[in-house]
Amino acid sequence: MINQYTGVASRSETARARLPAAEAAAFLGVSRATLYAYVSRGKIRSLAGAGRGRVYPLEDLERVRSESEARRGHAPAASGALLFGAPVLTTRLSEIRPDGPAYRGVPVLEFVRRGSSFEAVAEYLWQGGEPAPARPEWLPEALAWIAAASCRPRARQAGGGGLFERASTQLRALPLGGALGLLPELAALDAGRFLQTPASECARGRRLLVALVLALASRRGARAASRARRAETLPEMLAIALGAHPNPATCQALELALVLSADHELNPSTFAARIAAGTGADLYACVCAALATLSGPLHGGASARVEALVSEVLGSPGQADGVILERTRRGESIPGFGHALYPNGDPRALALVERARAFDPGSPRLQALGALERSMKSHAHEAPNLDFGLVALAEALALPPGSALSVFAVGRCVGWVAHVIEQRESGSVLRPRAQYRAE
Repeated sequence: MINQYTGVASRSETARARLPAAEAAAFLGVSRATLYAYVSRGKIRSLAGAGRGRVYPLEDLERVRSESEARRGHAPAASGALLFGAPVLTTRLSEIRPDGPAYRGVPVLEFVRRGSSFEAVAEYLWQGGEPAPARPEWLPEALAWIAAASCRPRARQAGGGGLFERASTQLRALPLGGALGLLPELAALDAGRFLQTPASECARGRRLLVALVLALASRRGARAASRARRAETLPEMLAIALGAHPNPATCQALELALVLSADHELNPSTFAARIAAGTGADLYACVCAALATLSGPLHGGASARVEALVSEVLGSPGQADGVILERTRRGESIPGFGHALYPNGDPRALALVERARAFDPGSPRLQALGALERSMKSHAHEAPNLDFGLVALAEALALPPGSALSVFAVGRCVGWVAHVIEQRESGSVLRPRAQYRAE
């Protein structure tokens, strides 16, 4: 089947993870005889392919090539690869381009242009094939599973209250606390969580998305949680969960943010999820690892720093220059600006800021954000990144503090699930080596 976006014929997931002899030898930069020598020494598996041919797993080839490069003195390059350097593994899920990420070869801005739903983008990242023209209708099924799980005796054990009531209490103390507390409880209620086929993980991923949003809604009380459960789409459910009026404009704005946040290659939280997946941990544990990593102030927590920066400038946008210069004088970084992978500016931020300005350009907080953007362009020649864009949209929608991180977490959960599925298919454990250096 030809992908209508890329014009490239899709191959099965298995076929793309295994190479025939000629391609495997070229990948390693060796002759076929050397390839067969690796096989005879047990370094590379030889598997049955189509017809009478043999194929060789890509993860085996990558491991052998990495070992070979390290022996040739490429260890420093391998070390640098962990710091925005050379790629350390292959993925079919996303690619970073100057115009933003591409999901399975389709630019994310193309999804935006076509008005693709967040649920459709999720299914495309998880399963490939062709992007769905209509919104997949799996929300009722996911809600039904969660409702049934919440009614089980185990869900109302020590501590009182149900799953989401306890999550609500935790959320008040920490933006992601409720989700981090909820996931182990959901795992305990899912007896089949170690059945890790792609289809079962997709179903589990849908339930996880819904559960994360319901945890946010529960923070606002039983009435908000009940309204969220009656929503017809995930963006509508998220709008209710964050206290916004779920009108079409608001839902479309949140859908934009979710689609733009869905995946971004091997960011720290995604890499954490892949490491957990490689060990065979269940999906709840993998997402928990990702959420814990996301909570750091240099990753998802950066949006809270942007909110604090806005508050510092609020009331007198003319103070933006002084705030920026004073912070840099103290050696502090300016959150929300610059991205190592987008030296000319993050296209995702531009799309979000444009949508935010369409709501209420006269908003004091949006004016403060605009002043910061102009100041950074003038003094540092740096453009906004995704964190800035998400905060701008949250401010335009008058969402409470911490909402930008919540939107990011729900959106990026799609990418985490996709990478977990891909990591499981590789059959490999991610275990980088360290170079010992005496003190």
